Amino acid sequence: MADNDTTPDGASDPGDSPRSFDVDLDDVVLDDEEEDSQGLFDDLLDSEPIFENKEVLRPSYTPHELPHRKEQINKMATILVAALRGETPSNILIYGKTGTGKTASAKFVSQELESTSEKYQVPCNVEYINCEVTDTQYRVLAQLANKFIEKNEAFVDERLGELRDLRDAGEDDRSALDDAEFATVEAVEDRIDELVDDREEMEQVPMTGWPTDRVYSVFFDAVDYRERVVVIMLDEIDKLVEKSGDDTLYNLSRMNSELDNSRVSIMGISNDLKFTDFLDPRVKSSLGEEEIVFPPYDANQLRDILQHRSDVAFKVDALTDDVIPLCAAFAAQEHGDARRALDLLRTAGELAERDQSEEVLEEHVRQAQDKIELDRVVEVVRTLPTQSKLVLFSIILLEKNGVHNVNTGEVYNIYKRLCEEIDADVLTQRRVTDLISELDMLGIVNAVVVSKGRYGRTKEISLSVPIDETEAVLMSDSRLGAIEDVQPFVQARFDN
Repeated sequence: MADNDTTPDGASDPGDSPRSFDVDLDDVVLDDEEEDSQGLFDDLLDSEPIFENKEVLRPSYTPHELPHRKEQINKMATILVAALRGETPSNILIYGKTGTGKTASAKFVSQELESTSEKYQVPCNVEYINCEVTDTQYRVLAQLANKFIEKNEAFVDERLGELRDLRDAGEDDRSALDDAEFATVEAVEDRIDELVDDREEMEQVPMTGWPTDRVYSVFFDAVDYRERVVVIMLDEIDKLVEKSGDDTLYNLSRMNSELDNSRVSIMGISNDLKFTDFLDPRVKSSLGEEEIVFPPYDANQLRDILQHRSDVAFKVDALTDDVIPLCAAFAAQEHGDARRALDLLRTAGELAERDQSEEVLEEHVRQAQDKIELDRVVEVVRTLPTQSKLVLFSIILLEKNGVHNVNTGEVYNIYKRLCEEIDADVLTQRRVTDLISELDMLGIVNAVVVSKGRYGRTKEISLSVPIDETEAVLMSDSRLGAIEDVQPFVQARFDN
């Protein structure tokens, strides 16, 4: 067809110039492209953010002020001020439940100590080690050694620059050495050569492969390379003792008797008030020179902490009046855990943003509480040993098939069939009963001992967690995921 080449009455009009449109075709195409270009994240970015600085609500953030921890902070400061006088501070052990401000307070004091040491030009270093991650003597010593080797390299490089400038100035004018510690240019050259040799000998410790005594020797030399006071902060120190014994603490606490230039102080942080019961008496006496206990926060204190952080974390008027009190109340039930309260407030804010709400509401806090609880359950279930997963899977199968308040015998029958299916060792019924008790302690199941009269006593077991989400976590395990058809394992239960 040639519709474009005809006049409105149908006659051909070859002499006319091309028709001019009011709207250019390119403009139409561009408009369509602009509509189509609205990407996946554009709508989310167009909405007004609730957060001003979300990082303030994370556990890793160290605030400039810690409400309700002034007494503990002052006690730490009075102990560590010895470092600013060039003396060896006493070793400190800090105790308290999770989320009571131990690590945040210790880091705050450490930052103040380092900044004050720079102000008064007193060499003082604080090194932080998380023993939940770095949990063996080799790793602790290697990580510390490498940190001090890096500091020594930076010190030598800076000193070499100063000495080379001094040498050059002395070669041009001997009077440049009048106020220096060196009498001649040759003495400056000799010191430069010494430092160059030192720099070449500095070698980073690999994370595996060396004998432990060699790692300790390198660490010792690195610490003692120049005069300074060193505070070694060992967070979750009980995890280190639990995994590797107290050899690391013994070596660190005895270092000062051998060091020539530097002095070392240890600051241990623990959630377990009784972990020192397992230490060698000599380590215990040298390590626990000063003890500081962090009590749990109450609801009012948690409210102050949340208010303090929320002023920085959220936009103005982003929270309704009942959000902070509700977060504080939930966290106060969890042994006064400020970390839990901050997680709850942050998650509530994230849920509000996903709803594109202009405010964080009470319902967002309640949703956040459910989400955090589910995330906790998922993490606990995911990290269970295979045998515990099999026992839990047996309980889930029974409940899914309408068998409620199951007893240990029923669980054990299904458990045995699951073990056969994946070729796992079959534990005794007594051991499976113990595993059920452990699941009960973790809050995954509820196991109640009931009397059956002359038939004795048994445990009635019910799930305390969502079935579908828990089953999905279990099936993500490669061994359990290999079970193809579990339904035939479940037999109907006949009650008297």
